[in-house]
Amino acid sequence: MTKNLQHVSAVGIQFSAALSALGQNAAELQHALISTENTLSPREDLIAGHTVWVGAFDQPLVQAVPESLSSADSRNLRFALTALSQIETEIRAYTAEFPKHRLAVIIGTSTSGIADNEPVLKAQFQHPMPRSVQHQKQEMGSLAKALQQYLGWEGPAYTISTACSSAAKAMAAGQRLLNADLADVVLVGGVDTLCKLTLNGFDSLESLSSGICQPCGASRDGINIGEAAGLFLLSKAPASVMLLSSGESMDAWHISAPHPEGKGAAEAMQKALDAAQLQASDIDYLNLHGTSTPQNDAMEIKAVQSVFSDATVALSSTKHKTGHCLGAAGAIEAFICQQVLLDQSWLPLHHTGELDDALAGQNYVLTPHLNTPIRYAMSNSFAFGGSNISLIFGTALP
Repeated sequence: MTKNLQHVSAVGIQFSAALSALGQNAAELQHALISTENTLSPREDLIAGHTVWVGAFDQPLVQAVPESLSSADSRNLRFALTALSQIETEIRAYTAEFPKHRLAVIIGTSTSGIADNEPVLKAQFQHPMPRSVQHQKQEMGSLAKALQQYLGWEGPAYTISTACSSAAKAMAAGQRLLNADLADVVLVGGVDTLCKLTLNGFDSLESLSSGICQPCGASRDGINIGEAAGLFLLSKAPASVMLLSSGESMDAWHISAPHPEGKGAAEAMQKALDAAQLQASDIDYLNLHGTSTPQNDAMEIKAVQSVFSDATVALSSTKHKTGHCLGAAGAIEAFICQQVLLDQSWLPLHHTGELDDALAGQNYVLTPHLNTPIRYAMSNSFAFGGSNISLIFGTALP
C-alpha cells in the first residue's frame, strides 16, 4: 500500500446546514439517528408498477428564486438554496471582509436538475415534436455557478460529479484550495434530489432493496435511494470541528463493483490517517459507506479489518435512515460526524436487524449513548468505478 506522507493543514467548519430524510436541523437529525423509528417512506411514482422505499425530504423548499438564476432553476437548486438560507446571514457577515475573488464554491452532485427535465423528455419520447429542453437545469456545473452568482462571489466555482463520492471530494477540494492559498473561504458540500433516472437505473442493476436496507445485515438485498443537501463554509481559521484530512484512491476494478478485497477503500482510509498524522487507534467513530449491497459491505468490512486491525473503532452506517443520497451522501454523513463531535453525547445507531455472520465481528454502534468524549471521526464514501475517499474530522487541531 502506498503511503501519503504529505501532511495537510486542517481547516475549520465555520457554518453548516443539512437537509435530508433525517429532518432540517441538528436536533431532528440527532433524534432520528438515536432512535429505531423509520425515517424512509414508500413511493409509487418513481418506478412504474413498483413501490420503493426512499429517503425523501418532505419539508417546503424556497419558492423565490432570483430572476437571474431562472435558467438554472430546478428542485436541485431550490434544495441547495433552502439549505443555504439556514446559514446565509452568518456566511455573508463572515465573508464581508474578504475580497470577492478569494471566495470559492465547490459542490458535489450526480443528478443536478435532471428531474425537472424528465417530464419534457418523456413527452418527447411518447410524442416526438419540436420541444424546448432547458439543458442548463441539468448541466452539472450549473449548481456551483448558480450559488456563486447568488452570493455575488468571484473566486473559483465548480461542481464535482464522481457519483457517490462527489460531496466528500468537494470537501477535500475545498481544503486543498485553502491549503494552496487560492482562496480564503470555500463553500463546499453536496446536493442531490430524487429522480426517476437514478431509481430506474439502480433498479435495472437489481441493486434496490425490497424493503428498508440493512447495511452488513444477514438479509441485505440492496440500497434505498435518498436525497440531501449539505453545505459547509470552510476557512483557515480554527473552529469547534475541523476537517483534518482526506484520503483518495481509485480502484478502476469494475464499472460498478468495488474491488472485492477492499484494496482501494483501505488505501483511502490509510491515506487520510497519514495526511492527518494519526493512527487508526485515534479514530473514535467511523461512518461507513455501508450501502447494504452484498459486495460493497463485504469489501468495506475487509478494508476496515485491514486498517483498524488493532483498534476497536465504533462504526455504523446511517443509510438505513437517510437512504443513499448519491452525490450528496458524503455531505450528509460529514454533517452527521460534525454533530457527533459537537454534541459528545451520542453516536448514530447501526440498524437493529440480524448481522451477516461474516461481518458481525465489529464494534457496531448498538446503543447511541456516548459515555466518554471522542476527538476524531472518519467518514467513508465509495463510488462507481472505484472512486474512493475518506474524510477525517476532529474537535481541534491535532
